[in-house]
Amino acid sequence: MATGFALSLKGRALRLLTGREHSRAELERKLAAHEEEPGQLAKVLDELQAKDFISESRVVESVLNRRANRFGAARIRHELQGKGLQAEAVAAAVQSLKGSEVERARGVWQKKFGVPATDAAERGKQMRFLAARGFGSEAIRRVVSGSDDMSEDDFSG
Repeated sequence: MATGFALSLKGRALRLLTGREHSRAELERKLAAHEEEPGQLAKVLDELQAKDFISESRVVESVLNRRANRFGAARIRHELQGKGLQAEAVAAAVQSLKGSEVERARGVWQKKFGVPATDAAERGKQMRFLAARGFGSEAIRRVVSGSDDMSEDDFSG
């Protein structure tokens, strides 16, 4: 930087956190190159975590809020795991999505296609699209076949 202004490690972390929630592991990956002495990054992250600037539960909530309407549980699980979150938090988040998987898949399908497939090739295309979005095979089958537009499963929260 031409002005001689160098952002501190803590400043860099705070700048990242103002954009969106980050897990501790994400911040470690992004800031490791800027650490000037061993242990400095861990100390900064400990301080930010103690002040509740870093929160695993907020990271999970943020991902669910941003992604649940567009992606299936498998894709969201993969994203959460990539953020270095604890396995229990990831499992709980994915479990909370399971009940609405068919409904969410139907919404994504409706927005993209809107009409039932007329032949096997089109049905395959629709199924691959939903699979790429991380929806489970049972949800995909139910949505693409249109088999449960008003089934009793939709009412059993």
